[in-house]
Amino acid sequence: MARIAGIDLPKNKRGEIGLTYIFGIGRSTARYILDQSGISYDKKVNEWNDEEQGAIRNVINNELKVEGALRSEVQMNIKRLLDIACYRGLRHRKGLPLRGQRTRTNSRTRKGKRKTVAGKKKATKK
Repeated sequence: MARIAGIDLPKNKRGEIGLTYIFGIGRSTARYILDQSGISYDKKVNEWNDEEQGAIRNVINNELKVEGALRSEVQMNIKRLLDIACYRGLRHRKGLPLRGQRTRTNSRTRKGKRKTVAGKKKATKK
């Protein structure tokens, strides 16, 4: 069981895919890490020996910001936007999409479940 950056990597995945379970590492970064440590992309995580795991840990610790440090940086960036009250900060505060998407329909991920509003009452006949 490979444990890197506080994450247990899945055993039966290829190394390239297994590294993407770490927050802040995607496919291209995983390939970069494996190139730097001299490991094949196709080698499964459970086939890595201790030296290879150590090489991967060294590359990640020395060159990348991942997991907790990256999450806190992202949160600080959002907090900065909220504090300066720019457009993006206001959209974060209201829980709406930030990047120009339409909100009349769609955007349910940001807005949450629909809140039904009662319709207009019909006028009574005289």
